[in-house]
Amino acid sequence: MRRAFHQLVHSLPSPSGLRLDRTLRVSGVKQAQFVSYLESCGYRSRHIDRRERGLRNRRYAKICLFWLTALAVAWVVVESAKALSVI
Repeated sequence: MRRAFHQLVHSLPSPSGLRLDRTLRVSGVKQAQFVSYLESCGYRSRHIDRRERGLRNRRYAKICLFWLTALAVAWVVVESAKALSVI
């Protein structure tokens, strides 16, 4: 009962704003250096989850769209210059 009351009191907004991340849960991973070591040595580098794969593919699609748009604009500019030079 005491723990539930304590959680209720700490979940209420406070005017002082001492803690803004009340609703966030603490991560299960406490050892950031160990996680950094695992990432640097390539642990689970082959097993990318669906969300990460989607984000990576979306980033590649944005890059491709940017370059295709740039090429299309350049082509229009070159063709317009050729058309103006003929006149």
